[in-house]
Amino acid sequence: MSAAQQTGTPRARRKGPFSPQNLADTVLTGYLPILLALLIIVLPLLWMVLSSFKPPQEILTTSPTLLPQEPTAESYANVASTVPLMTVLGNSVIVTGIGSFIKVLLAITTAYALVFIRVPGANIIFIGILVALMVPPEVSMLPNYLTISSLGGRDTLWGIILPGLGTAFGTFLLRQQFKSLPKELIEAADIDGASHWRKLWTIIVPVSAPAIATVALVTVVNEWNNFLWPLIIIDSPSKMTLPVGLNMLNSVETQAAGYGNLMAGAVLVIVPMLIIFAALQRYIVAGLTQGAVK
Repeated sequence: MSAAQQTGTPRARRKGPFSPQNLADTVLTGYLPILLALLIIVLPLLWMVLSSFKPPQEILTTSPTLLPQEPTAESYANVASTVPLMTVLGNSVIVTGIGSFIKVLLAITTAYALVFIRVPGANIIFIGILVALMVPPEVSMLPNYLTISSLGGRDTLWGIILPGLGTAFGTFLLRQQFKSLPKELIEAADIDGASHWRKLWTIIVPVSAPAIATVALVTVVNEWNNFLWPLIIIDSPSKMTLPVGLNMLNSVETQAAGYGNLMAGAVLVIVPMLIIFAALQRYIVAGLTQGAVK
């Protein structure tokens, strides 16, 4: 006799995969949140991209449509004629490339020092990094402006890059990643007589590549989209980055074509980041799930 028959209790009937309750749970906990996320996140972006190809009369209308009825690239031509596009794009590439490279490099070396080198007051330094994560960047705008201006960095690209070279987020994330690595790796390297430099670049960095890629992506996105600080420190159009340069489009916002121009400018800012995200996607997913299963 089964345990249920011996105790006199009825056996619970197993619900089938297509039972009403399972279907309701699947819709409420699976498909519905995904649908809401798509509507909230993807729909505005899709509307922005499609609107950048619409003529002005299709944007300012009482009966709007999702797809452009008469597609045109006039808005992109207006952006190119209003903004020195290649100049501001080149400035953004320089600022983002140099700034992100130094930020990630400092995050890697600082996190390694906090974990694998006996630094006096390492815990106090780490607490300071945590405090820096809680401080809004706007608080340091005025001190940074006075410092960079006194150094002659106003209206220069290095004046944009210098104040943001430290990254508390990257240091914090990589420190936690390095602390989770097996100690046997470092012990084996110590037995072989490897220096700190060799251990960092031949052992730690290759093993932590997904986490480093995640830090790199976040850093690149923040540098590329940075608007407030370059707006404050830059005066001439020849030194503006792409987000600041596209702010010149506000001069035509009162015209009927202004909204299409703004949409086209926003697309130009977003597309490079989408390409970088697509290139680093598999590393980012691996970095977010690393350590979840042993």
